[in-house]
Amino acid sequence: MGLMNGIWLMLLGVLAAPSLILSKRPDAAQALAKIAPYQGWIGAVSALWGVWGVIWSVLNIKWVSIFWATILAASLVQAALGLLLGVGVFKTFIKDERALVKMDDTIARLAPKQGQLGLVAIGLGLWVIIASFMFKLA
Repeated sequence: MGLMNGIWLMLLGVLAAPSLILSKRPDAAQALAKIAPYQGWIGAVSALWGVWGVIWSVLNIKWVSIFWATILAASLVQAALGLLLGVGVFKTFIKDERALVKMDDTIARLAPKQGQLGLVAIGLGLWVIIASFMFKLA
C-alpha cells in the first residue's frame, strides 16, 4: 500500500461513479472519455490485485493494525470494483457456464452499490495516500 495504490483506488472510484463525478465537475468529461476505453482492463487488473491483497491480509492477520485494516478494506473495495468494471474482460477468458452464472449473480448483487463503492474507493484512496505519508508506507 502506498501512494500509487491510493491513486489507483481513486481512479477506480472515478470510473465506477462517473455520473456522480460529472454532476459535480462537468469539465471532467474529457478526462473520463480518455480512460473509458481501458475501463475493462483496469477493472480486471484491479480485481486480481484486490484478491491478492485480501489473501495477503488473511495470511498476515497477526499484523492487525490500522495499516492492516487499510490494506484489507482497500483490497476488498478494489476487488469488488475491479470485478464490476472488468466483467467483460473476464467473460472473454472464462468458458465454464457455471462460473459465468456465478459471476453474473455476483455482478447483479454488486451493481446497485457501484456508485457507493466508487465514492468509498475515492475516500479510501485518499486515506491510503495520507496514510502512506503518515506511516511511511510508500
